Amino acid sequence: MQKSPPPFIWASPEEKNILDWHFIIRGPPDTPYEGGEYHGLIWFPSDYPFKPPDVKMFTPSGRFEIGHKICMSMTSYHPSSWNAAWSVATILTGLLSFMLSDEITAGAVKTTDEQKRALAKQSHTFNLNNRKFRDIFPDYATPQMTDLPDMGKPAASSSASKVVNTIDTASGSNIQSPVKADTLTSTTDSSQTNTNTPTIHQQPPPEQQRVNNNRPHPGQPNWMPSWRWVIAVVILAVLGRLSSFAGI
Repeated sequence: MQKSPPPFIWASPEEKNILDWHFIIRGPPDTPYEGGEYHGLIWFPSDYPFKPPDVKMFTPSGRFEIGHKICMSMTSYHPSSWNAAWSVATILTGLLSFMLSDEITAGAVKTTDEQKRALAKQSHTFNLNNRKFRDIFPDYATPQMTDLPDMGKPAASSSASKVVNTIDTASGSNIQSPVKADTLTSTTDSSQTNTNTPTIHQQPPPEQQRVNNNRPHPGQPNWMPSWRWVIAVVILAVLGRLSSFAGI
């Protein structure tokens, strides 16, 4: 988790109890939570990973009730859907995705986007007043918010997938295919060739086919005579032989 944290997420266990993982979620750009800092807890049971954990949020966000268990497919509310392979990073990535949705379940509340933005502006100050937050995250308990290890990449150099709409001219349907931004940039270089793109060979007109048929094939020397010249040389050789016999 700490070697390769997901974007906008950081987590750390308590020193005295490794089953309690505190986390920080930063509000992604272009969302009502942008600029917000949300502190929460993943509580793992003693028989983890055979049973799912519980998740709570301590910072007001306008999305979750404070201090209440959040109902998700990765929590104790749904033990039948629990996967023992899910890690802290997986759980928090799912929590962030759920946070950005509008689904209302146990532990969730409904507020307006304006209310969420107002709470986001107050979130860091709220966390600084929480002693547990200061003890678990001393590097982030600073007067001004400190960026997490992965705050997402700038839009200009981001490799996040973009959706490119392509039109299927055969069926007229609109096909969406995910293309990475760096892939889009590389295709603008005329010196590069995309070997994964299929090449469509069009059949030339009949006149062009006849011209092409008279051209040497790839690998055939340009100096090789055509069949007409071969026949002419053979006829001249035969006539010369006949003339020599007539002279005898």
